[in-house]
Amino acid sequence: MLLSMQWLRELVPYEGGVQELGDRLTMLGLELEEIINPFDSISSIVVGHVVECDKHPEADKLSVCKVDVGEGELLDIVCGAPNVAKGQNVPVAKVGCVLPGGLKIKKAKLRGQRSCGMICSERELELSDAHEGIMVLPESLKPGQNFVEAMNMNDTVLDLGITPNRADCLSILGIARETALGFDLPLTLPELNLTESGGNAADLLKIEIDNGDDCPLYQARILEGAKLGQSPDWMRYRLLSVGIRPINNIVDITNYILFELGQPLHAFDRDLLKGDKIRVGRAPEGTKFTTLDDQERSLIDSDLLIWDAERPVALAGVMGGQNSEIHDGSSNVVLESAVFKPALVRKTARRLTLPSEASYRFERGVDQQLNTYAMDRAAQLMSELSGAKVISGVAKNEPNPWQTRTHTYRHKRCNAFLGLELDSDFSKKAFTLMGLDVDDSNAEEWKVTTPSHRLDLEREADLYEEVARYYGMDRIPAVLPRISKTFDSSMLVDTPYGFTRRIKDWGRGVGLHEAVNYSFVGGEDLDLLGLPEEGRVYIANPLSEDQNVMRTELAPGLLNTVRHNLAQGNSHIRLFEVAKKFIKDETSDTETREQNRLGLLVTGPRNQREWPGEQGDADYLDVKGLVEHLLDELKLGEAEYSLVDEHPYLEPCIKVELGGDKIGIIGMVKPDIADKYHAKKEIWLADLNADLLRDKVMAHKIKFENLPVFPPSRRDVTIICPMNLQSATIEKTILELKLPLLESLELVAVFVPEDQDEERNLSYRLTYRHGKKTLKDKEVDKEHNKVLAALEKALPVRF
Repeated sequence: MLLSMQWLRELVPYEGGVQELGDRLTMLGLELEEIINPFDSISSIVVGHVVECDKHPEADKLSVCKVDVGEGELLDIVCGAPNVAKGQNVPVAKVGCVLPGGLKIKKAKLRGQRSCGMICSERELELSDAHEGIMVLPESLKPGQNFVEAMNMNDTVLDLGITPNRADCLSILGIARETALGFDLPLTLPELNLTESGGNAADLLKIEIDNGDDCPLYQARILEGAKLGQSPDWMRYRLLSVGIRPINNIVDITNYILFELGQPLHAFDRDLLKGDKIRVGRAPEGTKFTTLDDQERSLIDSDLLIWDAERPVALAGVMGGQNSEIHDGSSNVVLESAVFKPALVRKTARRLTLPSEASYRFERGVDQQLNTYAMDRAAQLMSELSGAKVISGVAKNEPNPWQTRTHTYRHKRCNAFLGLELDSDFSKKAFTLMGLDVDDSNAEEWKVTTPSHRLDLEREADLYEEVARYYGMDRIPAVLPRISKTFDSSMLVDTPYGFTRRIKDWGRGVGLHEAVNYSFVGGEDLDLLGLPEEGRVYIANPLSEDQNVMRTELAPGLLNTVRHNLAQGNSHIRLFEVAKKFIKDETSDTETREQNRLGLLVTGPRNQREWPGEQGDADYLDVKGLVEHLLDELKLGEAEYSLVDEHPYLEPCIKVELGGDKIGIIGMVKPDIADKYHAKKEIWLADLNADLLRDKVMAHKIKFENLPVFPPSRRDVTIICPMNLQSATIEKTILELKLPLLESLELVAVFVPEDQDEERNLSYRLTYRHGKKTLKDKEVDKEHNKVLAALEKALPVRF
């Protein structure tokens, strides 16, 4: 929020220093970010008086002028403007002056005539786009005066950071309230002296609102006979100081009120509106609407529109329509002042990428009770600056009037909350200065009524914060709170945050390093992995082409992390990442669907040290072991693993299923892709659906049973089978027998004879146990023979 000191002093009589004000506002919660001199680039311009003005002897379109720039100094200046004339006061850039565009003024000869300076137009001073002629200044100015001071432009602007909850501070009035609070000064609103000229606006224009929750208040005034033109200098320069480009007197006034009072307004050309009705209602799905920026927008049913009797004429709270905009020939105006539901404006502005000063305020909430005052002040200024007649009365519909909000305030609790010992009179003074109404008839529990502009005061704790702000946050001593209980993350497993924390604790516990990558990657990264173009969510204003799209997989970020680690000489890489992927989904309000994923990546030597650990590089068993360990940690049981025929960037790729649901994939990054990331060894990766894992954890009920009392009986069997017969198939065949005495099944060895490439030996250990007695060998042998018989019958194996 840009704060003009000149503008501020019209509402509150602050005479202190700029830095002092900035420091106090910072302690009140409005952080000073920068102090700006908005017209510093033209501070060297002076007022000149044209003493002589003759035609250039060698050029019809040039004039040779003698310009008095004060202190008896006359400058010869050649000027090409058609409107330059003797007796004018003009802005002059002397030799050595640098104009805003970077042009440095030097002595020169133009067609043989010496020129020692430049008479400037408004465009050359970046005050407007006008360049038809030079800028002619008031006759009352004296030669040699500093131009900025002479035109009352010597302003200082504070750039303040406003937190999202303080919508009331997005105006000069709002910051004036804070200044009055901080320095105990009186606050004076601009005087309202609106003259009406007969008729009744309510009879000329009817207001209809489809849903009062979408638009609690809509009202309008009608003005006739307005003459569009340039706004007066004081208004144009004030708008320029806060970063707004002046357009014409009608539009400038709506912007002026927006900054002064925080109420966005919109002016319609009444002659372009169809019928005598304005309706506020949602857009039918697929509606096409052209906004003021000449862009056709495709709307959805959550977008709020302003309609005349036949068609939409504005996107409520966001931008007006091209079909009803004010133009040079406009003379009759409908001035809109309304309150819209913040969430609707926010969603529309975000979805259409249409941020504006108006939407910025509407989406945070505006002051409903100030609405009429803002509209009337704008109408008064339009009448004074354009000559328009203001039709009597207001066309208004207010389905949801402002409801006064009253909160309980307990002073003792406030002191305990802040760790202070403040007197109750201090709190009452603070509330009074803030415009809050205090009923302290009950000394223990006050009733505090908050004004309509303080939408952030929603509960008693907010009142405590107001007391702290007035006291001074910097004066409150820093004391660490006492903690009597420890935090147990497992107690929060039913929340997304708690589950994520549990996963991260597991990852660190098994020796993995957490990777935290940006959510946006480059389109080339996704192309490299062969990921489809469909479903990508592109960033409207990317920082670079390397970060122009939201990730649709975790793999690009993890692989870039591998490349970075390898570049730093780290070859033993064990990573995990819990993060979201983003898929375009037009059925969503944000047109984006998010899903939490868990990525696991291993590459390089299996052990970080060569001795005494096992040698060799990480492979499929390492990453599969991590997945199995995770599922065991989550008490989800064993998953099923099956080969996937094709995958964009993994080969081989194995699908992981749990309870019939696909929970993710495991695989090796294709060598040609791994080579792009400078990896010389295999990269094994697992990508799991963390949201689905959490759902299964929440649905899973853990069952407990007594520890076994009787001893187990074990049988080992070696199965000779074809190379393409998977161990999982053998295990599934055995478990499908559902033998009551079979407690567990474990693969203990794999052996491939040197002269064999078609068969291998798989050794299993089967554990049998009875819950109520010790098993005899005959009983165990009987069960074991069932297993062997079933395997011989179902599979091409021998023993």
